Amino acid sequence: MQDKHLYEYTVVRIVPRVERGEFINAGILLYSKKANYLSGRFVVNREKILALDPLADIDLIAAQLQGLERITKGEKSCKSPIAALDKASRFRWLSANRSTIIQTSAIHPGYAEDLDTAVERLMQQYVL
Repeated sequence: MQDKHLYEYTVVRIVPRVERGEFINAGILLYSKKANYLSGRFVVNREKILALDPLADIDLIAAQLQGLERITKGEKSCKSPIAALDKASRFRWLSANRSTIIQTSAIHPGYAEDLDTAVERLMQQYVL
């Protein structure tokens, strides 16, 4: 039997009109120190975003989420100094509170044998 891994996750949100505080869930960031694991999965639901703000810049939002994905993966080609940090530091930076169009929920704990499956389950539960 495989060991279970304690993990932390946050839900990534799109807040097209920050002053209104309305959001849709757009992704999951999941980190496990024990497994040295960091994963992020994101989707852009154009219809939901435009329902909250018909003038939202979907291309800009998609580009920002792609940037988060590249930082999550630690891609050096994205030219972000954050991408060069270790996984724990990247997760902390990605999940930090901010008041921009892309925000994150509070950090929540979980416990799973298969972390890839945990990411998919959380995406189904909170995003898709």
